[in-house]
Amino acid sequence: MSQVPRPGRRSDVPRRVTVTSPRTAAARRPRYPALREIDEQTRLGEVYMHSLLRTQFRLALFVCTVLACVIGGLPLLFLLLPDLREVHVLGVPLPWAVLGGLIYPAFVIGAWLYVRQAERNERHFAELVERR
Repeated sequence: MSQVPRPGRRSDVPRRVTVTSPRTAAARRPRYPALREIDEQTRLGEVYMHSLLRTQFRLALFVCTVLACVIGGLPLLFLLLPDLREVHVLGVPLPWAVLGGLIYPAFVIGAWLYVRQAERNERHFAELVERR
């Protein structure tokens, strides 16, 4: 006489089987690094380069605009405030001292700030390219 299996017993539950495969990851498309995209001048590489060029151009325009406003504004300032034309610094009229000597440190500082910011933009661009 055979025994009838009772519901709820361990022997009634089918045993689980684990299926394994040597392929553990799904097939992926080969991903090109962004640097390769730029080197091969693909459409994406062009987008990256235009982004960097646009950022650098915007920075150059900003620095040139500030320097032009300062340099162009000084003669206007001396024209609107005639009393400043009469001020002498070490025997030299203030407009000559400012335009002839003090403007060059402003150029140097503007150039230094431009280079510093341009290098920062390039570092951010390099990080963006490496991250992708």
